[in-house]
Amino acid sequence: MNTFSKTMLPPGNMLYPLPVVMVSCGSNPDEYNIITIAWCGTICSEPPMCYISVRRERHSYDIIKRTNEFVINLVSENLTAITDWCGVRSGRKYNKFETMAITPLAGEKVKAPLIAESPVNIECKVKEIIPLGSHDMFIADIVAVHANNLLLDKESQLLKLEKANLVSYNHGNYYCLGQKIGKFGFSVEKKKK
Repeated sequence: MNTFSKTMLPPGNMLYPLPVVMVSCGSNPDEYNIITIAWCGTICSEPPMCYISVRRERHSYDIIKRTNEFVINLVSENLTAITDWCGVRSGRKYNKFETMAITPLAGEKVKAPLIAESPVNIECKVKEIIPLGSHDMFIADIVAVHANNLLLDKESQLLKLEKANLVSYNHGNYYCLGQKIGKFGFSVEKKKK
């Protein structure tokens, strides 16, 4: 069999793996909610911007659209079951913070809560909403980032995100990020003699 032979599949979302995140929203504790999202990403460095795509029928959709704020909370391995649960249960029926014993923390720039147990929290303010079809894309400015102190190098104060045991989503399954196999520019880096 030819190792380069291919089979054409129907058009679909096959850009994997993706980050899986818990997006927290709400302007007061009575409406705080968490939605699990894999349709998210970085879209600009200067100014720092990101996006999330949300189905209009999701409970968090109306909250985010009304408040124009949300927090992206990165998911570490120990949060995987909580993340999955928050993705399959609706905030219309459950207080996800209470049910999952997750700790909401006040944000610095937004009213939406940070998830204390998350290794990194990204505060976002919605800049634009683009209707796309099944999902609407919320384009947002990143207005603050919080990182667990255990992830900071004591000397350089650089973020060591590899210590966070982050999780990715790959075609219906969750995976921990694997072994480092290179760094940006390693293919052209001059070898030290």
